[in-house]
Amino acid sequence: MNKIETLEHYFGHSRFRPLQEEVIDAIMAKQDVLMILPTGGGKSLCYQLPTLMMKGVTVVVSPLLALMHDQVVALRANGIPAVMLSSMQDMEESQMIEKQLRSGEVKFLYVAPERLTNGYFLNLLHQLDINFFVIDEAHCVSEWGHEFRENYRRLSLLKEQFATIPIAAFTATATKMVEEDIAANLGLKAPKRVRGSLFRENLTIQAKHRIKDGREQLLAFLKQHEGESGIIYTLSRKSTESVAHFLQNQGLEARAYHAGLSTQEKNSTYQDFVADRVQIVVATIAFGMGIDKSNIRFVVHMTMPKTLENYYQEIGRAGRDGLESETLLLFSASDIVQQKMFIEDLPETPYKEHAFNKLESMVRFANSENCRHQSVAAYFDDRINVCGDKCDNCSAPASQKVDITTAARKLLSAIARTDQKFGLHYVIDILRGSKEQRILQNGHDKLTVYGIGEEYSKSQWLTIGDKLLEIGALSIGEFKVYKLTSFGVEVLKGEHHVSLKESRLSIQKAAPKRKVTYFDDYDVEVYDKLRDLRTRIASENGIPPYIIFSDKTLKDLSAKQPKSREEMLEVHGIGEVKFDRYGEAFLTLLAEKSTE
Repeated sequence: MNKIETLEHYFGHSRFRPLQEEVIDAIMAKQDVLMILPTGGGKSLCYQLPTLMMKGVTVVVSPLLALMHDQVVALRANGIPAVMLSSMQDMEESQMIEKQLRSGEVKFLYVAPERLTNGYFLNLLHQLDINFFVIDEAHCVSEWGHEFRENYRRLSLLKEQFATIPIAAFTATATKMVEEDIAANLGLKAPKRVRGSLFRENLTIQAKHRIKDGREQLLAFLKQHEGESGIIYTLSRKSTESVAHFLQNQGLEARAYHAGLSTQEKNSTYQDFVADRVQIVVATIAFGMGIDKSNIRFVVHMTMPKTLENYYQEIGRAGRDGLESETLLLFSASDIVQQKMFIEDLPETPYKEHAFNKLESMVRFANSENCRHQSVAAYFDDRINVCGDKCDNCSAPASQKVDITTAARKLLSAIARTDQKFGLHYVIDILRGSKEQRILQNGHDKLTVYGIGEEYSKSQWLTIGDKLLEIGALSIGEFKVYKLTSFGVEVLKGEHHVSLKESRLSIQKAAPKRKVTYFDDYDVEVYDKLRDLRTRIASENGIPPYIIFSDKTLKDLSAKQPKSREEMLEVHGIGEVKFDRYGEAFLTLLAEKSTE
């Protein structure tokens, strides 16, 4: 079979996505490759397809057991022999896999990077006919990346031990500095470098200042995604459980996930999520790279991530099937303070300064009024046009700024006149003329600033305080005491103007229900029945539903409603292997629907 025939037979696609064929040709020409392509761009196919056209086995180095397991299951579902060697297997299983490898029965071998430091395993590799190595999530190689792993750094031994075998390295996120570090550390020889555009046209990005704990904003967002799968990221283990419990009380199917849970609990939540038995997972970043689920429709961050790399990789888990998906970042100035405190605890090394710079980039992105896709792309040294309507800044009418200089000076003055010894809530209560006992006992009702801020609500004053933190006019000391910076003193003296997006001072309203913009002509009733059938088949076979057919495939099936094998093979994502395994059941269901 040629490339296109292989693509159709195993993967059910009639043409390649941008850049895929270029990388496939380079791998087949025995070149080293370094590919940077967003999540959902089709990286896996770039190394899976050439293996099927080459002799020998491909060794894939991947960071997480769950990710390896899912990829092996997906390959086998497409009729491709794949195995993984891990610490979870007993001696008998490992020996059986070694026997299959030596006899040439396997096309893909998945391993964690730690295994490559094992002498016995390296000896086994030297006995195999390896066509090329794959380094997945290659940004883990770089200490300048956001997920550096020491065991990835040791992968330099591959070129030392297997000098003639090419390496193909893949990642979704890498700045130019990280890209150079990956190439140098892996010892890639004149690699074919392919960098895809970071623009995810099916992904809508929003970032909003968090109001109070953000839960009302979260509920308003989730109302637009009823019945859909999504991930909500929070900063701490405690908050994952708190938010999950809150959502459960609202009647939503939500589950917490964090590193403190037992392995059994984590595995159960993960399996229920990929099998569509749980709609929402509230997680720390522990719920990370191992997620291989194509129909995640939304990702929410309840607090600001520490880097744009983390943020971009996490929102990239939405919409991997190419269908419309949405992301929401809720943040406040307190997030910035907390992240800075984490960095302050790091040892004094060049990396510490690097971490501060990364945080500053994240803060600028969150507060930016420019195209968000463009801002992300620029950070990763990619230039793109503005997105049009795929981010809140581009889709909203030009935001009108309001001058808050007078309000800012009032707040700064109140902080100064209370000797910079109190928290923001207390100072705002003074501005708004509160009769709280503590204010009266301290005599702060006698201050000239007492009661001069009644024109704004408490939440609006908190927003003004956030703005002063963002621009560096305020800092937060021990016990959340607010203090003026030297710049804050200049603002207080009237030497600088302060402005704010008007929308940040307005009361939040629930957004209207989102209009579905993909496959507008698909039959919803038929689609629901196809989903039920997929769930049943998945349960019988013990695999996640999306491995059978993606949501995109089911929507295409419900729109086209094929009546024969030939017609069904024209549907997106259905190749001959998938049809032979599952096709007849779906054709039977469609035939029954057409006679109703």
